[in-house]
Amino acid sequence: MSIENRFLKYVSYDTQSDSASSTVPSTLKQLNLARLLVKELQSYGITTARLDENGIVYATLPSNNNHQGDVIGFIAHMDTSPDCSGKDIHPSIVRDYQGDVITLNAEKQMYLDPEVFPDLLNVVHHDLIHTDGNTLLGADDKAGVTIIMELAQYVSEHPEFKHNDIQIAFTTDEEIGRGTDYFNLDYFNADYAYTVDGGTIEEIEYENFNAYSAIVEITGKSIHPGSAKNKMINSITISQEFDRLLPTFARPEYTEGYEGFNHLLQIQGNCEKTVMEYIIRNHDLDLVHKQCQDFKDIEAFLNKKYGYPMVKVTIEETYLNMKEHLLDHMYIIDNYKEAQKACGIEGYSNPIRGGTDGANLTYMGLPCPNIGTGGYNYHGPYEFVSITMMKKQVEIILKLLELNVKE
Repeated sequence: MSIENRFLKYVSYDTQSDSASSTVPSTLKQLNLARLLVKELQSYGITTARLDENGIVYATLPSNNNHQGDVIGFIAHMDTSPDCSGKDIHPSIVRDYQGDVITLNAEKQMYLDPEVFPDLLNVVHHDLIHTDGNTLLGADDKAGVTIIMELAQYVSEHPEFKHNDIQIAFTTDEEIGRGTDYFNLDYFNADYAYTVDGGTIEEIEYENFNAYSAIVEITGKSIHPGSAKNKMINSITISQEFDRLLPTFARPEYTEGYEGFNHLLQIQGNCEKTVMEYIIRNHDLDLVHKQCQDFKDIEAFLNKKYGYPMVKVTIEETYLNMKEHLLDHMYIIDNYKEAQKACGIEGYSNPIRGGTDGANLTYMGLPCPNIGTGGYNYHGPYEFVSITMMKKQVEIILKLLELNVKE
């Protein structure tokens, strides 16, 4: 099976997670892909492949070199974002992309234009896969799943390739921040790992956002509009007031690099009750705490202004920046860059404007930076992936494993 056919097979499975669900995993349809992966791993002779009670797939590729070198793990997530449908994906392949405008959906006037998406200029002469403009593609993170499965098949079919134990895992619910809630580090048993969940394969990422979530509940006073004067307090109107009191330029559309943001993810309500969901992000822990305090200050201000406990803000930590824990393990980053260089790529590091399972795993004691898959424009219909980069990432990982056991 070609790498693109493997990827297309995996994205045909709808694995969208659901933050409103209390089940584990949040959507049972994620298990359909999980079972397929276990079956495929077992068909390669990997008898350790299993699906646990929480929907996580684990497998060990056992050492064939008397356990020389580190035990390295590779992790990807099976779920896709709730932000856009992942059902009935209709992908198309562009061979030897020439840097022109790609039509996703003429009827909707949706295009991948290098002037709008300059990353396209980095993949000229690559083979690409894109959507038809109606769904996301699922490269986040089925491109990572594909790369790891290609690795597993190659290692299994080439006993002459010497390696120590290799641990692999496929998680659920990463997109809703629950990917590591039930991750079994004792079973995974790696010295360190890499999440295969980034963009360009030139990058290795070991800095990510400190991430918090905020639920803002606003209780209004619903009165018949015919007799509402000086009585009604419309919670929807107050929600708009709350949002305007947050710093305007601390929104995603105004930020880049190390700049943090507050993002209004969802709002639902009526006159009586409105609930807003925010995500709060910053690479600097002190600054993200200041952003969280802004929410509490606005809560206090509006409650005082209107004279009753109208606003309730609940803030929870989602994940923290892995950088501080990885500074003592920089050889993990250096080893990967050495493998990149051996494969003709000059690697570099940039801060992740997001997070991965690796952030939580690092805090759990498993150092776990993030490496790329060749995917771009995640979580929406403009998503695309470079087949060329997926192939190259398999090559880089194999080189990493080879260098791990060199004498």
